[in-house]
Amino acid sequence: MRKVIMLGIATLLGAADLSSVIESPDATAILLKDALPAPKMYTMPEGCITDNSAAIARGKYIFHNLNGKETKEPAPEGLVKILPNGKEKQYGNCVACHNIEGAKGYGNIGPDLTNYKPLYMDNGVRNAQFVYQKIADPRVDNAQTHMTVNLANGLFTEREVCDLASYVASKK
Repeated sequence: MRKVIMLGIATLLGAADLSSVIESPDATAILLKDALPAPKMYTMPEGCITDNSAAIARGKYIFHNLNGKETKEPAPEGLVKILPNGKEKQYGNCVACHNIEGAKGYGNIGPDLTNYKPLYMDNGVRNAQFVYQKIADPRVDNAQTHMTVNLANGLFTEREVCDLASYVASKK
């Protein structure tokens, strides 16, 4: 055992300085590229949250799916699985963290959105602007949130945020 320890010490003392051959890139550009913009308060567009069945179907699809190519069912009209540049569309996969009516394999990290409209909107606890903002950029009133910043980072378009909000606020 003593010989092993002595051999280890001798190896350390005689080791060459390898710092010149170890790559140490400046990660500043990478970190800046990946940094989120500052939290932003968004104003919900007029007519955003709707009972239109096509908007709700798009919102449901976004809520329950992650990657366009991997989804089992076809995308509803107005959504695509593959973007024009050939990359697959990233959807919300909200169900990974939230429960909602009809969810399969839902998560319990985020608030349960089951019966959202009757529980929160019909009695005035939450309004449409609140739902829209929570999906667009939830950091405005919760800087510690782990929820995806959907509109501020360009993951979703304004219409996709409206479709998601319509689905959450819909009677299911």
